[in-house]
Amino acid sequence: MNEQEETRPRGFWRDNSLTLAFGGAFLLVLAGQAVAGHAGFNEDLAVDGMQQLTLGEYLMSSDFAVDVTENWQSEFLQFSLYIFGTVWLLQRGSPESKELHKAGTESDREQKVGDHADADSPRWARTKDWRQHLYSRSLGTVMGLLFLLSWLAQSIAGTAAYNEQQLRDLLAPVSWAAYLASADFWNRSLQNWQSELLAVAAMAILSVYLRQRGSPESKPVGAPHTSTGVEG
Repeated sequence: MNEQEETRPRGFWRDNSLTLAFGGAFLLVLAGQAVAGHAGFNEDLAVDGMQQLTLGEYLMSSDFAVDVTENWQSEFLQFSLYIFGTVWLLQRGSPESKELHKAGTESDREQKVGDHADADSPRWARTKDWRQHLYSRSLGTVMGLLFLLSWLAQSIAGTAAYNEQQLRDLLAPVSWAAYLASADFWNRSLQNWQSELLAVAAMAILSVYLRQRGSPESKPVGAPHTSTGVEG
């Protein structure tokens, strides 16, 4: 740590500002979605001549649950694929890619595990058994599990929401398995997946040629376009 870093003020809010800012923004946007979704849902109920719901009732409804979880699962899918994909996949000139000669899981020395771990390395990184192997893949594993759980939640809430609409239209409800094979379920899933994949691809290639001063998602402003795995 250099002298400039040592003299900077430190504190909980500053040291965790990225997580706190995005966490707070998430709650605000979720609240906004709830209010807007409630209004739109009640408009649909009014058209059908049905009793409207209170905000509390809407928050407990399957319609709100499926709208929220279908977005969550697509985001966790994006990061799961990105985490695993960037182990082997490269993009010359992008800070989102590893350096071209580092494709793969890298050596124990490069990853600082086992005998090559530092004194302050995580405890499981210093082991040589199953704990090291598990910890070495813990980020991708947890993100993958969050994707599967949110996708499962979407399918359950989606089934309930779909069947509510079926009953309004005087049609027979469907089973969870039948809903999983329905166009409604896959339309909800795929329309989110394609947008996430496009965003990742756009970020990977645009960061080759464009810059954002001070952002670790960008290369330094003066870095050559061919510089790979270099952050600003």
